[in-house]
Formats: sequence, C-alpha cells, structure tokens
Amino acid sequence: MPTTLPERVAQVFAPDNVLARVDAHFQPREGQTRMAMAVARTIETGGALVVEAGTGVGKTFSYLVPALLSGERVLLSTATKALQEQLFARDLPRLVETLGLPVRTALLKGRASYLCRYRMELARQDALAQERDIARVLARVQDWSRHTRAGDLAELAGLDERSPVIPLITSTRENCLGSPCPRFRECHVHLARREALAADIVVINHHLFFADVAVRESGMAELLPSVRVVVFDEAHQINETGVQFLGAQLSTGQLLDFGKDLLAAGLQYARGMADWAGLATLVELAARDLRLVAEKTPVGSKLRWTQEAPEGVPGAQWQDALRRVAVACTQARDALAMVSEMAPDFVRLHARGSELLAHLARFSDPAPPDAVVRWVDVGAQLRLIESPLDIAVAMRTRVLADPAESESADGDAQPPAMDPGRAWIFTSATLGEDEQLTWFTQRAGLQDAEILRVASPFDYAAQAALYVPRHLPPPAEPTHSRTLAQWVGDAAEPLCGRTLVLTTTLKALRTIGDALKARFEARDDLQVLVQGEWPKRRLMERFRAGATAGQPGCVLVASATFWEGFDVPGDALQLVVIDKLPFPPPGDPLVEARAQRIEKAGGKAFPSYSLPEAAVALKQGAGRLIRRESDRGILVIGDTRLLTMGYGQRLLAALPPMRRLASEQEFAAALQALRTAP
Repeated sequence: MPTTLPERVAQVFAPDNVLARVDAHFQPREGQTRMAMAVARTIETGGALVVEAGTGVGKTFSYLVPALLSGERVLLSTATKALQEQLFARDLPRLVETLGLPVRTALLKGRASYLCRYRMELARQDALAQERDIARVLARVQDWSRHTRAGDLAELAGLDERSPVIPLITSTRENCLGSPCPRFRECHVHLARREALAADIVVINHHLFFADVAVRESGMAELLPSVRVVVFDEAHQINETGVQFLGAQLSTGQLLDFGKDLLAAGLQYARGMADWAGLATLVELAARDLRLVAEKTPVGSKLRWTQEAPEGVPGAQWQDALRRVAVACTQARDALAMVSEMAPDFVRLHARGSELLAHLARFSDPAPPDAVVRWVDVGAQLRLIESPLDIAVAMRTRVLADPAESESADGDAQPPAMDPGRAWIFTSATLGEDEQLTWFTQRAGLQDAEILRVASPFDYAAQAALYVPRHLPPPAEPTHSRTLAQWVGDAAEPLCGRTLVLTTTLKALRTIGDALKARFEARDDLQVLVQGEWPKRRLMERFRAGATAGQPGCVLVASATFWEGFDVPGDALQLVVIDKLPFPPPGDPLVEARAQRIEKAGGKAFPSYSLPEAAVALKQGAGRLIRRESDRGILVIGDTRLLTMGYGQRLLAALPPMRRLASEQEFAAALQALRTAP
C-alpha cells in the first residue's frame, strides 16, 4: 500500500490505473509521470521547483494530481481569466471526481470581473443621460443581476469585454467603498474572497497575485498565509505581469475619473457644501493640460524619462503642468475632508485624492538610479510609469521569503531565506533556451530552485515542417509586409484558410490584414479575420470552427496575445506564419534599461538579453501549430536572417525539431500533402 505522496502519485499515473479507467484517451507518458513525481517530492519537502514541460506533456495533470492527493491547501495561478475558467470548470472537477476526493474548490478573479451592485445602481440612475445603446445594456445587466449568485460578468452572454458599460458596473481599488458600502452584504467580490478563504484549492491569475504583492488589495493577504502549495502555470509570464504592479502609475484617465466621481458624489450627498462643479472642472482642466504637454508626440509613443521631464517635453512646461494637477487635487481633497462624515463615498474619494498626490510627489522627484526605469506612454490619455527592471528582488523578499525574515529585508541586503514550509511550483512550455532556464530563473529570483526540463512527446519531424522563404525582402524594408501578405495569400488559398499569421508589430498586423482582406473580399470560400475587429473570444471561436456548417475557411492575422494561449487542435490550423524574428523593441524604455544594466555589468546585451527574449517568443509562436499527436502542419518564418545571420542557429535550436524545407518546391509539396491527407 503506497504511503508517501510520490508513491501515491506514481500509482495514479501507472498503466491501467484510475486515470486510464476514467479517460479512454489516457496514455502513460514518461515525461508526465516524471514531472508529477518531481512536484510530489517538492510538496513533501518544500522549496521551489521550476519545470519546463513541452507541449503535449500534460503538465496540468502533472501538478494537479500531486496537489490534490497531498491534502494541502493549494493556490493555483495561471496567466489569463480564460485559462482560469478552463482549470476551474473542466480540469479540476474532472480530476476531483476521478480521484474521489472531498475537495472544495474556488475561483477568484480581480474585482473588474465582478458586478458591483452599488455602481450599477448609480449608472442606472444616470441611464437617461447615457447613450441609448449603453442604457439598453445596463437594463440587461440589471435583469441578470437579479438571478446571478457569483456576479461574474463572464456569465453574461454577449457582453463584449471591450464594452464601455463594464467600467460603469464594476469597481476599482480606487472607487470601492469597502465595508461602508450600502450594498456590501451582497458584494460579489467580498463573497468570492470569503469562498476562497474556505476552499482547499483556489484558482487565481497572475495579475491578481501581483496586485496583492504590490498593494495588498486582492484578498491574498489573508489567503496566502494559509496555503502551503503554490503553483504558477504559464509561469513565463510572471515577470512581465509582476513589473506592471510593482512600480507606480499615474494617468490622466485616473484624474478625469476622480473629477467625475467627485462631482457626482458632491451633488448627490453635499450639494451646496462646496463648489463641486468648480473643483471637478479644475481637476479635469489640469488633467487635460498635462495631456496637452505631449500633444505633438505621436500616439503610441513611449517617452524616455531620465531627467526632470520626459524626452522631447520642455522641463518647465512639464513641471508646471504637474504643479497644476497637484493644486487641483489638493483643493479637492481639502473640500472632501470637510464633508467626509456625510457619506462613505467622500471617505474613499479623500483617500483617492491623497493617493494621487502621493504619486504626483513621486513623479516630481528624480527616479532612483539603476533600480527602476521611468517613462511616459502617450495615447488617448497620458500614463506616467515607473517600473522595476524585473521581479527578482520582490520575489525573494516579499513572495518566497520566510515571513520571520522578510519583514526586515531590504532588497540591497542579503536576501532572506526561502520559507521552508511552503512548496512553490513554476511551470510552462517555454522558460528558456539553456539547461538552467536562466531566462526565467534570474529575473524571477529563482536561481536556487530545482530545475526540470521535460521534452514534448510529439514526433515533430513527422508532424511538422519549417520553411523560410528566401525571396522575401529583409524585414527592415518597407515592402516586407506587403510581399509577405502576397505570399501568405498564395499559400492559404489552396488550403482554404487554416492559416494563422502572427505579427510582431501592430503596423504589420494592419498591412498584412488589409492586403489579405482586399484580396479575398469577393470570395465566399475564405474569410480573413484580423485581431481588433472582433472581440478576442469571438475571433478564437470562429477560427476554431473553420470551414464547418457551411462557413468559409479562415485566415487569422493576429499579434500580441495570440502568440500564446491560443489552442487550435485538429486541422482547423495547419499553417502558422510568423512575419519576422520577435526581438524586443529597441525603443522601449524598459528594454533599453535592461540592456544598459547588462552592459554596465560588463556583459553584451544582444546575446544576453535580446536573443533569449526572441528565442522564447519564437518558441511560443511556433507552439500554436502542433497541439495533438495527430496534428500536421507547416511553420513559416518570414525572416531570412534566420538563415543568413550567425545567431540564426541559436534561434533554430530553440524551435521544436521539425524537418526543414529548403525550397519553394519542397514547401509546395508539403502543402499539397496537407491538402490531400485523410
């Protein structure tokens, strides 16, 4: 009779055991069992384990089975809300039932995912002043609110995640009233947190985790101390997610929202007690003046900020604009202090005003040298951003540390010891290109973790081919995207779609998308989908459906989030085209600061930073092609540097071991084989 956790885990994954009896498609995989055993040992002994598990290993079951069998309280964090829901609604219930365990599970998202009844009521009171479409959606939301228990907006079919209604019916950390709220007893956020505290297994996402590390706002402060096992799936994203929360941000949008809420609360609860309209106007004008300081800068620009003002912005004008914002916020805060006892809204608004002033003071002082990077994002609003270069210090001192030592740690001293009583599991299909996975471990402060690499079980040489069209112009030439679009059209046409084009920039997305739409607009057997034209979920569903139920086949042109987490098994996807090598953008202030840190330490930024970044991103994009043992397809990389530059071999080595196609004739033959395959 097995007694240790590794022994019990090995029994579950053995041939003809419980998984095989429940799942007809289950096949014992050496890599999956090896990962599960490593997770089980780490849970027993504590410490940190980093596992790179190639596509098809079955890593989800590899960490879920030992986590469930351990009997410990477990926190599972993944990259997106969609993956959260898959884990909570499909994978966990299936395993809990299979293993016959009395386990209580809970799903916890950020507050923007839950209906706020109080803010919905405020929005409905103002419905007559809203546009007709918004008023109609608000009415739908109110009808749904009478029946929902969880208040999760994902339940509301047809609500676009980009809908302008969502900010009206959800709360933020800034505007939530907390326990004084008149609807607090019915608060869906509060209910979700209570259920999480009572559960054995809690599923969250990385954004929620690091929001709590930064501001102790998400409820994790009560939850994490009671959890002994923490699993980060899609762990390759935690560094970029973490740096978003561990710095500071201030936007003109925040200021405008503050002014709007100030006016609404003042007129509702303390009319005549202050010149609320005048105060709100002062805040609004100061915010707009701050935005106008960068009016000559193209939208989408990121302005370096190493001196008293961002690059290209007159220093005196910038500082004057910040002072006007500070004056407006100070006057508003002082007025709120006089009426704070009249309504909880005023208490929260006063705190928001104080937080805005604290951020203004921070951005008015010089940035700390080396420790952080500061810049301004120019868009419809202006965002002032200060960010650490990675999460290593925060992970060592605020996440992994023994609580007894972390209170006195300061990022410059010797880091505190890891909490010996907790097990940390970090896993992803892509965590680096070297055996020690340094791309991931160094920036996450995990240099002392146990490392395990488990290769994909797929037969890539038989299932997939790699082709680089040699006739394409270099990526730097203006004709590259248009020429690639012509080539993609020629390749996708005989396949009747089944093609995913991944671009490295939004400019390439638009150029290639527009060219393909123009080419096939008169065709009824092929539909071109372009990211941004529909909600992401709808694009995914349409592409996965492919040429079924009388619909045309699909070509999807996408960027950013479609490089990972987009799963299309089967023959709906047989051709993946990556427009060019995904090197980090050289003009990005965070990228520049990371490169400069390496150079100052005596290293070389290109091989130490840019190449590993490109290798990981390229591997993620390539991973969209083969998702099952039965999948077949071709990966095309439209960048001849992969063949002509010395670093190309390093990038090729990061890709799955696909067979190589050396000519257009070999590509055409491989394409024909896909068309005629049964």
